[in-house]
Amino acid sequence: MSNGLTEQDYGIFRRFLEDQCGIVLGENKQYLVKSRLTPLLGRFRLVDLSALIKMVVNGSSDRDLRPAVIDAMTTNETLWFRDGYPFDLLTEKLFPELGKGGRNVKIWSAACSSGQEPYSIAIKALEHQTKKPGTLPGGVQILATDISHSMLSQCQGGEYDSLALGRGMSDERRRLYFDETAQGTWRIKPNVRRLVTFRHFNLLSSYTLLGKFDIVFCRNVLIYFSPENKLRILNGIAKSLNPGGYLFLGASESMPTAVSDFEMVRCNPGIIYRRK
Repeated sequence: MSNGLTEQDYGIFRRFLEDQCGIVLGENKQYLVKSRLTPLLGRFRLVDLSALIKMVVNGSSDRDLRPAVIDAMTTNETLWFRDGYPFDLLTEKLFPELGKGGRNVKIWSAACSSGQEPYSIAIKALEHQTKKPGTLPGGVQILATDISHSMLSQCQGGEYDSLALGRGMSDERRRLYFDETAQGTWRIKPNVRRLVTFRHFNLLSSYTLLGKFDIVFCRNVLIYFSPENKLRILNGIAKSLNPGGYLFLGASESMPTAVSDFEMVRCNPGIIYRRK
């Protein structure tokens, strides 16, 4: 058995991955592909990576292979209340502004990974309603999407180990919003869970059926896409946002000048983008 990856196989796989989900691999990321895909060889009884790539590109009779490969190649690094300021802006600016008149505030968490972002948003909404009763009379509705079926399954379970909770979740919030299980893990409480709906979605798909939103979180995602696909995704998000709605990008991401549907709003700290 050889787990080597030829230049030809790597080139074929790079094109496949970008076509399927927009992820762009650099020139020298063979090590990443090998480390992510090698564990699948035993599961699918394949002799080497060349055989795996051939099967997934040409269309395997095993319907589980392609989703497993995309799951393996999706970056799933995340933490609770990541970067801090987006969640502070929710309670200080966006909830009071968008909740006026009894409106239901609709939020989309795109590429939600293992669920920390949408659940952090839900916790912030509950905290805001507790501290300022009546300022969100219509409530909050959160849609969380990801391309990875395994991540969505984990999200829906809402169960995390102590290591995962240690990445940004305070002890006080853990006590308030999680129940400890007999296995020593922590499960999100129903009052948080009911605010979030999870759904499979590829950011290169049509946005028509997603509905309209007041706030979109699409953070630390666009860095994995080509410039052309970045524009395609941002234009899709713009069409999904209500006029005056807001978009959060990652702290290291910026809006391309070719996208004209947004205006920058400087906050202290951070930047958000408002749909014109």
